[in-house]
Amino acid sequence: MVDGGSTDGTVAVAKRAGARVIESTRGRGSQLAGGALAASGNILLFLHADTRLPIGWSKAAGRALEDGAVSAGAFTLSIDATGPAYRLVELGSGLRSRLLSLPYGDQAIFTTRECFNMAAGELSAMPLMEDLYLIKRLRKYGRIVTLNERVTTSPRMWQRRGVLVTTLRNLLLVTLFRLGVSPAKLYRLYYR
Repeated sequence: MVDGGSTDGTVAVAKRAGARVIESTRGRGSQLAGGALAASGNILLFLHADTRLPIGWSKAAGRALEDGAVSAGAFTLSIDATGPAYRLVELGSGLRSRLLSLPYGDQAIFTTRECFNMAAGELSAMPLMEDLYLIKRLRKYGRIVTLNERVTTSPRMWQRRGVLVTTLRNLLLVTLFRLGVSPAKLYRLYYR
C-alpha cells in the first residue's frame, strides 16, 4: 500500500492486516510511481483503496498481458450500490473503456513493469488525472484492453454529491485536462 499522507487511520489498519506501507508525497501520480518502484513483480496493478478485485484477477490480467500487442488493461467497473443511476454509470464506464480504450483508475489498471517504465514519464508530477496520463502514454506501446471480470468499487463518491453531479463534475475535469489545464489546478478543484 502506498499512502499519500492520509489522516484517517488507514496506515494503522493496513499495517495490522500485514500490508507493507510505503510513504509517499500527496498526489496520485507520486503514489503510483512509488508503488511501482517498490514492487518486485513483472506485472503491476494499481488499485484504489475503495475498490475490490474479482476472484481470479491475477490470472486474468496475466493472460491479457501475454498478448504481445497489449500494453495494459483494466477490469469492468461495478459499483457496490443498488439503483438504475449506478447501472448507467457502469454502462458509461464500460462503453468509454472499451470503445475509447480509456479505463479510469477505479477499474484497477494493470501493465507490465517494462511498459510502465517506458510510459511513466512525468507521472509522479500528476496529483490528479494520473490514470488518463498513464493510459495515454501506455497506448504508444500497445492496445489497452478491458476485461469482463468486474472490480467492485465503493459508491461513496457518487453518494456524497449525487450521481449526476459527480458524473458531470468528473466529465468537466477530464475535459479541462484534455484542454491543457494543469493537473495541479484540477487537483485543487477536485478536493475543494
